[in-house]
Amino acid sequence: MFVREIIEGATPIFGKTGNKVVRKYRCTSGSRKGRIVAKPGTCTAPKNVKAMTTMKKTRRSKGATVSIKSNRTKRTSPASQKLKRLNVGSRRTLRPRKRRGSKR
Repeated sequence: MFVREIIEGATPIFGKTGNKVVRKYRCTSGSRKGRIVAKPGTCTAPKNVKAMTTMKKTRRSKGATVSIKSNRTKRTSPASQKLKRLNVGSRRTLRPRKRRGSKR
């Protein structure tokens, strides 16, 4: 039995907490689809509306600054570099279908 069969709506990946690489989950369904969370139960948990509005306001005011700093960290931090290598295998690659009968 695989972990994916136990956890519906989330696939296991590696993420960063501080400067450490830890196990996290990417939500594949629910209101947080596409988001990386610490626990798979979070994917279907109800949203906190007050926290959402506060975060939207913060992102509007500090979005550019946070973006520049996070991009710098992703390029230079050893933990981020390790994370990139670890998650490559978990991504699905799309391959072109082979055509039958074509002579190329």
